[in-house]
Amino acid sequence: MIEITNVSKSFGDKKVLNNINMTFLPGKCNMVIGTSGSGKSVLMKLMVGLELPDTGSILFDKKDFTSLSYEDKIDIRRQIGMLFQSSALFDSLTVEENVGFPLKMFSTMMKPEQIDRINFCLKHVRLENQNAKYPSELSGGMKKRVGIARAIALNPRYLFCDEPNSGLDPLTSRVIDNLIQEITEEFKTTTIINTHDMKSVYDIGDNILYINKGDKWWEGTKDTIRVDQNKELREFVAASF
Repeated sequence: MIEITNVSKSFGDKKVLNNINMTFLPGKCNMVIGTSGSGKSVLMKLMVGLELPDTGSILFDKKDFTSLSYEDKIDIRRQIGMLFQSSALFDSLTVEENVGFPLKMFSTMMKPEQIDRINFCLKHVRLENQNAKYPSELSGGMKKRVGIARAIALNPRYLFCDEPNSGLDPLTSRVIDNLIQEITEEFKTTTIINTHDMKSVYDIGDNILYINKGDKWWEGTKDTIRVDQNKELREFVAASF
């Protein structure tokens, strides 16, 4: 479980996040929605440690990430899987090498164990026997699936997904959504997804945070979002279709 408590962040004179409070639940798809520039990407950067909050706390299973020592922060970072918006695969590495990169860097597994884990992850994203291919040989959806396989290689407790459906057609987007939901439920990960895709929100969103101009504007479920009469939320949802 990740808890955000009174988190604020500014860059110079511009306040990007204002006193955000939120609990992200394990085994659930926690969605963060909002317009471009609303602060949701900054919130994700704070949670994975790429930025520090000006005020407030970020707790990973009751441990305050913002006040931990460097060594303890590294320990939590090793429990984080990240799916980037652009997939961020290494063009010069094969699928197998891309998925195995975090294992090579951060695990103590021997090579045969690494290969077993790589194949396990590729099977989970329906990419068996694609080990020898390079990113240039893959479709956009396949690249995303390789990105997911790499993100779960270290069996993370926390999975962060930044606009996972960006640039994908509707059918491929649904495939990616289903994979993320399956992984979340099977491994009981605390999954946080930044998205503009309201179809994803309605399909797999369990716990939803709407940020409006840096403020926490609304929190609820995919059922309550359909009927809530919050003016700004309704306008955002209507503009998303």
